[in-house]
Amino acid sequence: MESTVEALEKDLKNVRKYYGTGKTKEASWRQSQLKGLRNFLVEKEEEILKALKKDLGKHYVEAFRDEVGALMKTLNLATKSLKNWMAAKEAKLPRIALLSSAEIVPEPLGLVLIISSWNFPFGLSLEPLIGAVAAGNTLVLKPSEMSPACSSLLATVLPTYLDNNAIRIIQGGPEMGELLLQQRWDKIFFTGSARVGRIVMSAAAVHLTPVTLELGGKCPALMDSLSSSWDREVAVKRILVAKYGACAGQACIAIDYVLVEKSFSSTLVNLMKVGIKKMFGENPKASNIIARIVNDKHFSRLRNLLSDPKVKESVVFGGSMDEKDLFIEPTILLDPPLESAIMAEEIFGPVLPIITLDKFEDSIEFINSRPKPLAIYAFTKNQALQRRMLSETSSGSLIFNDAILQYIADTLPFGGVGECGFGKYHGKFSFDAFSHYKAVARRSFLTDFWFRFPPWTLDKFQLLEVAYNLDYLGIVLVLLGLKRSKRSLFQACN
Repeated sequence: MESTVEALEKDLKNVRKYYGTGKTKEASWRQSQLKGLRNFLVEKEEEILKALKKDLGKHYVEAFRDEVGALMKTLNLATKSLKNWMAAKEAKLPRIALLSSAEIVPEPLGLVLIISSWNFPFGLSLEPLIGAVAAGNTLVLKPSEMSPACSSLLATVLPTYLDNNAIRIIQGGPEMGELLLQQRWDKIFFTGSARVGRIVMSAAAVHLTPVTLELGGKCPALMDSLSSSWDREVAVKRILVAKYGACAGQACIAIDYVLVEKSFSSTLVNLMKVGIKKMFGENPKASNIIARIVNDKHFSRLRNLLSDPKVKESVVFGGSMDEKDLFIEPTILLDPPLESAIMAEEIFGPVLPIITLDKFEDSIEFINSRPKPLAIYAFTKNQALQRRMLSETSSGSLIFNDAILQYIADTLPFGGVGECGFGKYHGKFSFDAFSHYKAVARRSFLTDFWFRFPPWTLDKFQLLEVAYNLDYLGIVLVLLGLKRSKRSLFQACN
C-alpha cells in the first residue's frame, strides 16, 4: 500500500505540473477533449451498450436514452457554447466610477476529483467530466467498482481518446476511494449515497476543498384524481416509466412513492396494473425490458424490505423475485406502514408504495414532515395547488405533470438541497461547477474618490453617504455646500 500511495502522489504531482503549463486553459485543448469524448461515444457505442447490459441488464434503448444519447446532447451543447462560456463578461459599474471598468472572468479550479456511481456508469462519470474539461481543469475520475464492465471500459478505452497528461481514470474499490480522498484537490465532485457523502465531506474539510454532492432521497409523486381519462393514462404512464423504466428504479431521481387521495387509490392501482402489462408485458422478466438489480447485496436489501410481514400484506401487484437472475418484478404496495423501513429509507428498486391521504392537499404536509427530497413530481392541473407546492415545499427540483424531465434539460440546474446534496451541474451549470469566477477591475490614475481617505471630516462623511446611495445630485449639492447632513460633527468623527 505504501508504494501505491507514493505512486499515486507522484502521478498527481505530474498532473498538477501539467496544469501549471497552462495547456488546459487553451480553448483548442478543451475542444480537443470534447471531440475525443464524442468520438469515444460514437465509435464505442456498441461496447458501451453491451457493458451496461452486462452490469445492469439495461435494454439497449434505455441505455441509449439515459446515457449515450443524453451525453451526446450535452457534448453538442458544450462544443457549440464553449467560446461563449469561456468569455469574460462585463460587470457594470455605477456612473460615479469614472474611467473604471470591471469584468467577471471564469478560470479553472485546477486538479479535480470525480467519484461516480454505478447506476448510470457513463452518464454520472462523463456529465461532470464534460464540465470539468470544458472549464479547463485537469482531473481524476474514479468510476464505481460495482459496475465492473463499464468501469473497465472507461479505464482502458476512454484514455485512448483523451490527453492522459491531464486526465486520469483510476479503478478500485473503497480502499482506492479512501486513498484518493486523502490527497489534496481543488474540487471534489461526488455522486452516491449520503453515508459516503459524509465521508467525502469529512475528507474535504481537511484541506477546505469545495465539494459538490449529488446524493439520493425519497422522491415523491403526487397523483391528483384527474377528471380526463386521457390525462390519467398519460400521468400513470409517466409515473411507471419514471419508476420501473429508469434502471429498475435504481436512480436517485426515480419516483420513490406516490401520494394519492384515498377515494382515488383503487382507480390508480388498476390503471397501474394495466400500464405495467402494456409497457413490460405479461412476463416482465422474459421481456428483458427492465434492468436487473446491480448485485446480491442490493437484491438482499430489497428482499428484506419486502419481507416485513406488514409490508408483505400491502403488496397489491407483483412481488415475485429471481435471486439467480437478480430480477424483481414491478411491485406495487398500497399503504405499507409509514414506520416501516421501506418508507424510511430510499428504496432504489422496482417497488412502488402508494400512500393514501384523506385529502390530496394533505400531500404538502406529508412531504414537509420528511427530509427534503431531490425531486417532487406533482401530477395535477390544480393551479392553486401548484402555487402552494412552489411556495410551501423545498426540493432539488419540482416538476408538474412529468418526471425525470429535469435530468434531460440542459438549461435546468440538476442538484439537491438539504440531505439530498448540494451543488448543481448539467449544461452550462457543469462548466460553472468546475470554474472560479474571478472579479477583475481596472481604474485610471486620473480620477479618484478623494473622500474615501483619512483624515475624516463631516464633509467626507456626507459625500460617502450620498455616494453609496448613488445620489449624484446630492454629491453636487454637498460639494457646493448646499446639502447638510443631520449628523453632527461629533457623531461623524467621534
